[in-house]
Amino acid sequence: MAVRPIRIYGDPVLRRKALRVREITPEIRELVADMMETMHEAPGVGLAAPQVGVSLRIIVVDPTFGEGNGQGFAAIDPVLSNFGETMVTVEERCLSIPDIWADVTRPATVSMDYLTIEGEAAHVDAEEMLARVIQHEYDHLEGILFIDRISPVRRRLLSKPLKALTRSQRKANVPA
Repeated sequence: MAVRPIRIYGDPVLRRKALRVREITPEIRELVADMMETMHEAPGVGLAAPQVGVSLRIIVVDPTFGEGNGQGFAAIDPVLSNFGETMVTVEERCLSIPDIWADVTRPATVSMDYLTIEGEAAHVDAEEMLARVIQHEYDHLEGILFIDRISPVRRRLLSKPLKALTRSQRKANVPA
């Protein structure tokens, strides 16, 4: 296992729709293990493969939210359904958009069908924080960032720090 660099706002991989996983190979298992380690090291409560530069439909989530023993699970090719009617607004942050946060309104509950790392079909009915994390990470697979879900006024207020992140990302990717 290895901690992988987290891609920062401005990196084009964060805006691409991720591809389905065709087969769970040793490389996919290694990617998932690296994502888990990266998420816990960050520290974070969820991470999507595009955030480590891999455009595949994989997320990892720690349902203990750092309060437990560092457990977590991977969801391969997740599909969301049964979005609850009750909406909740909570402050969100993102490892790919450091030092920026904003209130985001999302359904309080959601269901997710996915494949486990063993290739078995699985299902989770999530509520509260777990539902929010799943939706946030799923958005990454669609090329959507939490700042896309905030009000235009709030986004305008964040435009300067977002531009600074984009500039720093471009500088970091300039070959020497």
